[in-house]
This record gives sequence, C-alpha cells and structure tokens, in this order.
Amino acid sequence: MSSTFSDAGGKPRHVLCVGAAVLDTLFRVRTIPQTSGKVLPHEMLQVAEGMASSAAYAIVRLGGLASLWGAVGDDQAGEQILSELGQAGIDVSGSTRVAGAHSAVSTILIDDDGERLIIPFYDPRLHEDVRKVTVDDLTTFDAVMVDVRWPALALNVLQAARAAGKPAILDGDVAPPEIIDILAKHADHIIFSEPAARGLSQIDDPAGMVPILKKQYPQALIVVTAGERGSYWWNEETADVTHVPAFQVKTVDTLAAGDIFHGAYALAVTEGLTTDAAIRMASAAAALKCSTFGGRLGAPERAEVSVLLGDGERRPT
Repeated sequence: MSSTFSDAGGKPRHVLCVGAAVLDTLFRVRTIPQTSGKVLPHEMLQVAEGMASSAAYAIVRLGGLASLWGAVGDDQAGEQILSELGQAGIDVSGSTRVAGAHSAVSTILIDDDGERLIIPFYDPRLHEDVRKVTVDDLTTFDAVMVDVRWPALALNVLQAARAAGKPAILDGDVAPPEIIDILAKHADHIIFSEPAARGLSQIDDPAGMVPILKKQYPQALIVVTAGERGSYWWNEETADVTHVPAFQVKTVDTLAAGDIFHGAYALAVTEGLTTDAAIRMASAAAALKCSTFGGRLGAPERAEVSVLLGDGERRPT
C-alpha cells in the first residue's frame, strides 16, 4: 500500500508504535447505566485494539507502515490479539508473548451519543521484562509513537529515538502523573488528552494548559486535544497558542478516536507536514472515526481524509 504523501521513490513511511494491545468487547447501548441492574445492548463487537495498536492501525489505513511492540499472554486472547492485528496489516513480529500472563482485556459500553464506559484489565506480569533498545534497533523506522501503558519500554524507545534523531512522539493520556512526567521529559512531540493535561496543569481551560505544559517540557512540541472543541498547540513562531477546530460529524462512537489522532499525526510528521497541517489531518481522521461504530475499525482511509480536508494538505516538495 502506497502513501499519498510518500517520497519520490514511492516508499511509505514506517512508524514504530509501543504500548497497549487489548482484546475489547464492545456493547452498544441506548444509555450508560447509572445504577445497578441489567442492560440489553443492541449491538456487540469484539476487536483487538488498545492505544498503540489502534494508532498503528490508523497509520496502515492512511497508507503508512506500522510495527507494534506490545505484550500479550500465552492464552487464547493473546493469540487472537496478535492474529487480528497482523491481519490488519500491522507488523507484530516485535511483540512479546508472556508465559503465564493474562492478555489485557476490557468491556466497553458505548451509548447512542458515542460516549463510553470502559472496564479494562491489565495483568502486571505482561510488562515485567523490558528489552534494551539501541539506536540500531530503530534503523528501519522513521518515527516512534509510544503510549503510557508500558512505560519502561516506552522510555527506552523514546531515548533511543531521540539519540537517533527520529521523531519521538508520546501519547500523553491518563496515567499516574509521575509516569507521564518521566516519559514527557524524553519526548519531542507530546499529544496530551484533556484529562491528562488537566491533571498536570491543574487548570480547566485547554488553551491555558498549553503554555503551562510547554514550560514543564520545553524540549517538546505540545498539543492538547479537547474532543469536539478541537486541539490547541504551542506555536514557536508566534510564541502563543494556536487552535485547530475539530471537524463536525455525527458522533456514533468516540472509542479509539484519540488513538487514531495519534497515529495520523505520527505519520504526518514523518511525511513532512507542518504542525498545523499534521494536526488538521489527525483531526480529520479522528472525526471520521467517530462517525462509525467499532473502535479502531472506524479508522478512515487516506482518500476519505483528503475529502474532508478538501485535499489541501499535501506534503511540501
């Protein structure tokens, strides 16, 4: 599969994604229950995903190459996770199967407004052993994108990527503050979810979070995503916050939208797009995902994103 924005030789960019690989069971319900009782879903789907896994899938759908370094157990769920992701076009050969561990699983309720309730289970044994990562290990990759679910490996990958002079991108989602802080200090692109940014900045305004986080992590390009309100990022040229509005769609399912954003952004960075254009491309991909039920399966192809963008975000030649 070739990339619309690939180089003159037609070679698609290759991104390494590090972190979560989960078997999700999705139940679509009319409303999220507020009390105990029984809820009857009107749709059900089981899919292998997770933050890094869904980001990798977005990259493949958009015409790039993606590899996943994740960990699963030596159980049936682990076999299903790696099989599904591999069939989706993601290189999972660098992922780990951990003897005696349970694969990560979650149950997710998604209501008719696209909002969700997630009940995840992560076996700590999955991430006990951490490989060393050298610059040579990253030779074939154009960038790395890590999430917060396997912080020890994520840290090793970020450090190696920066030593190699390759984009080191962090999905700064909700996690213990000390974990986000450690990883953020070694990333040069940080995309914070609004809840994670709120926890670190201690304020509620997404635009106001950006300069605070920039002071904390001056080495990095800072982005805060705020769902339907769009994204905010620190613009070095203007020394101020730039706002990128969200694309308006009928929301059906927000699950994995942030992950699709991160994957699209990572690919856009490797393809040489400006920051504003990369965020617009990522926003378009995330919006299109929200219009489809099915978690990461709603990740759009490049042609769909180009239509929503008006086909105006081409890589500089």
